[in-house]
Amino acid sequence: MPYKRILVTTDGSPLSEKAVSHAVDLAASMDAELFVLKVLPCYPQYYFEGSIALPTSEIERIEKHWAEEGEAIVEAAKKTAEERGVTVSTVLTRAEVVSNAIIETAKARNVDLIVMASHGRKGMERLLLGSETQQVLVHAKIPVLVLR
Repeated sequence: MPYKRILVTTDGSPLSEKAVSHAVDLAASMDAELFVLKVLPCYPQYYFEGSIALPTSEIERIEKHWAEEGEAIVEAAKKTAEERGVTVSTVLTRAEVVSNAIIETAKARNVDLIVMASHGRKGMERLLLGSETQQVLVHAKIPVLVLR
């Protein structure tokens, strides 16, 4: 099945760079449009007993830093795709739940394939850390290509 609109997620890690590379190759081979997504974290707004709330200005500074890092990550992926002649767009979105943001972005961009990496965690580590990839696999209504 030829894909025409592919979404690849990245966090800038070596593993997600591998997913970007595969997505670029796939998009180039199918003459597909590529969307590179980086989900930015939201600064936690809840407080544990004994914690100190940061001033709003400090939270804004932290979130601005995260956005600048995210922009650099998607721009690097965009450059890689453009060098291969792939039509590419970047997407930065802020969300508390990464998997929801991935699925919503896929719907909004009308993509027909999601490409993402998985760290392959198992056992207690997976239970404690959760799996965004697993959530996307379970809830996405389109094909998901997972790379390890």
